[in-house]
Amino acid sequence: MTVTKEMIFDATKTVIDPEVGFDIYALGLIYDAIVEGDHAHVIMTLSTRGCPLHEMMKQWTKEAVEKIEGINSCEVEIVWEPAWNITMASDEVKKALGAL
Repeated sequence: MTVTKEMIFDATKTVIDPEVGFDIYALGLIYDAIVEGDHAHVIMTLSTRGCPLHEMMKQWTKEAVEKIEGINSCEVEIVWEPAWNITMASDEVKKALGAL
């Protein structure tokens, strides 16, 4: 089976940000995913640079992606550009957080 970017995105939907109760994909924290053979590379951000769960969010994302059949390793890269803002979140998240 060929692992797709969409499969990686679906896996990240299982990672819940405990501070707000939404998954990191719906929050707009996942910027990209690259699959090369059995390796995945996820490019993401966090809502703030000072996020106290920085390392945990990386680890949870890595573990979620590595559960995909056909993926043996995953690198999670945290980037700060573009900076995250609420407009990147899904409409459901924006509504729940009062941004719509």
